[in-house]
Amino acid sequence: MKAKVLSVLLLILAASALILMDPFDWRLIHRVRMGISSWLSFLSPQRDSQEGQLWTCGMHPQVIRQGPGSCPLCGMRLSPLKETTAGREGSGMHREGSGMHSEGSGTDHAMSGSPASRRSMDAGSGSSEPASHSSENQQPDLVRIDPSFVQNFGVQSIPVRRADLSFTIRTVGNLVYDEGKMAWINTRFDGWIEKAHVNYVGEPVQEGQKLLEIYSPELVRSQQEYLQAMEYAERLGGNEYPEVAERARSLVESSRRLLDHWDLDSEQIRRLEESREPRRTVTLVSPVGGVVVEKMDEALEGMRVHPGMNLYKIADPSSLWVEAEVFEHQIPWMQVGQEASIEISSLPGRKFRGAVRFLSPAFSGRTRTLKVSLELIDPDPILRADMYANVTFDVSSVRGALAVPEDSVIHSGRRNLVVLDLANGAFQVREVVLGRNGNGFWEVRKGLSDGDQVVISSQFLIDSESRLKEAIRKIVSPNAEGATGEPAVPMGHQH
Repeated sequence: MKAKVLSVLLLILAASALILMDPFDWRLIHRVRMGISSWLSFLSPQRDSQEGQLWTCGMHPQVIRQGPGSCPLCGMRLSPLKETTAGREGSGMHREGSGMHSEGSGTDHAMSGSPASRRSMDAGSGSSEPASHSSENQQPDLVRIDPSFVQNFGVQSIPVRRADLSFTIRTVGNLVYDEGKMAWINTRFDGWIEKAHVNYVGEPVQEGQKLLEIYSPELVRSQQEYLQAMEYAERLGGNEYPEVAERARSLVESSRRLLDHWDLDSEQIRRLEESREPRRTVTLVSPVGGVVVEKMDEALEGMRVHPGMNLYKIADPSSLWVEAEVFEHQIPWMQVGQEASIEISSLPGRKFRGAVRFLSPAFSGRTRTLKVSLELIDPDPILRADMYANVTFDVSSVRGALAVPEDSVIHSGRRNLVVLDLANGAFQVREVVLGRNGNGFWEVRKGLSDGDQVVISSQFLIDSESRLKEAIRKIVSPNAEGATGEPAVPMGHQH
């Protein structure tokens, strides 16, 4: 009986030793060992707390606790942070199974590998092991990553380079007639329209073409006065008193100027002088050629007109503009003379060129936009006003800028960060000051130099590891301050 009990005890001890040592890297045994370690740690929190054991959430690494429990964000059970020989100084702590290690003054045995690999990494960094550790200890945001992790997660880096940055502004607009080549047809006298020669919107007219026949008693009276002045001057032409003849000629000239003020052209006045009979109606002619785009009323005949009343609006169809709108932050890039590419929605596949001719002085507070007028260069006769247009501006932002891809920048709210590739599995999170952007690149005004290698993929994982290290450093050193000068946060979220 005693032999059986002894055999069972020996069997249990052998199985326990096999589970704890795990010489064959069995996953099941590894899980059982981790479960036993977790439960033992849970059953003895006082011992872990006394030894300075830290706990974190696998889903939210910014959550750091000084004892076991559940994550306040997702409710997941916290897992222990493995502590290396550095102990409570926190420089050698790392997450179990992450493949990323934040190094400090101590040596991370989970990362170190063989002595040959350690010597290779130290040789690549150009310094001996103590000097390397001392340099890394002065850079708390330095992160070392297992080369297999770099390969498996596809971490890619490119050098920082100088480039000319430009960006594209796309907006919409509609075609309009050139207001500088429009003409309003009105009168300077009272009267009634007896006949309208042009009575349709969209009707083309030629310069000098008849528009309206207007009867005006005031204009008839002015014609009669001009004819009487002419007869009076002719009778006194041979008078022996030259002063009387001169006054008669001045009366003729003043009557003639009055007809000019009534918008009678020289041809109409010549016919009046030849016929010596006043005309009952006066014909208005078009001063320009174009298209009628507006008229006073649907039926003009019989309507009474007053001085200054606009009867027609005639526009030149060969001169078209595009009225577009740009947002408030795009206004600094707009200037007179800047060219743009224009596509008409009703003419797909065709592109026109336009140039900015006018920037509206009034800003729309309702839409937060500014109206920009562009003149079409060589417009097609098929184009019509009120057609929709897509406008594209290629704006030159800055030349010779130190540029990094947009994907390499981590926007954390108050700061902009990039991850530097220091070679040999070493990475560093660095804050940068950004300028303008364009063509998928950001201008870096401060924080980087020519030739620096920046990570363009998986940089969020590296940044997360760096933030975890910073959170641990603040917990184990409550009086320390981060790189941003903020006070240490003992628990909870890390910005």
